[in-house]
Amino acid sequence: MKIEMLYEDDDLLVCVKPQGMPAQSDKSMEVDLLSDRKTYLFEKNGKKEEPYLAMIHRLDRPVGGIMVFAKNKEAAANLSKQMQDGEIYKYYQAILTGTLKHEEGTLVDYMVKDAKTNISKIVKEGTKDAKRAELSYEVLDVMETDEGILSYVLIALVTGRHHQIRVQLANQKAGIWGDTKYNEKFQKVKRNYKQIGLYCTRMELIHPTTGEEMVFKCEPEGEAFDLLDLEEF
Repeated sequence: MKIEMLYEDDDLLVCVKPQGMPAQSDKSMEVDLLSDRKTYLFEKNGKKEEPYLAMIHRLDRPVGGIMVFAKNKEAAANLSKQMQDGEIYKYYQAILTGTLKHEEGTLVDYMVKDAKTNISKIVKEGTKDAKRAELSYEVLDVMETDEGILSYVLIALVTGRHHQIRVQLANQKAGIWGDTKYNEKFQKVKRNYKQIGLYCTRMELIHPTTGEEMVFKCEPEGEAFDLLDLEEF
């Protein structure tokens, strides 16, 4: 599988993760993006030792889009701190089944992850182990289709909780297209969706060495986003 590269220098490697590809090694034992990019660096540099490559953030397997890796420990520490301090901005485009109450707004919830089932859920504030989850959204378009109403939405992720966007939007009765884990409209579908209507299309960060403001962009791909052309949003 060919990986689209967006940027590379001595500190950073930025690429686009295909939908359905694991970000890192998992139980499936299928090729993951981290291992793939390490192989790419190994072959490119012709060195005998395994290249250093650290994943700064994650994308769920069925989600595609921009991923940033650090090529040395100093860059990894800097970027990890930026992430923890909320200084790396991530934007997603999404196709939802249903509509949101407002054309734009902010969702704030509290979430807990069940490590055994790998599922997160929204709970009351103050619940043990609950973490605050926040995102902002803007509805770009809404349309009626044979499958029902679909919404095309831009999302700015403020916090980075496990399955956060998927859980918060499902809680608004407007889940992500194709999401059999959280969207009730797809949970009874027998088809196995390896991709869902969620794509990280823009990231903003400060270069760990030069201090330059950097912006990376890509266009969303996949079956859900093909509906934009088919239905002429």
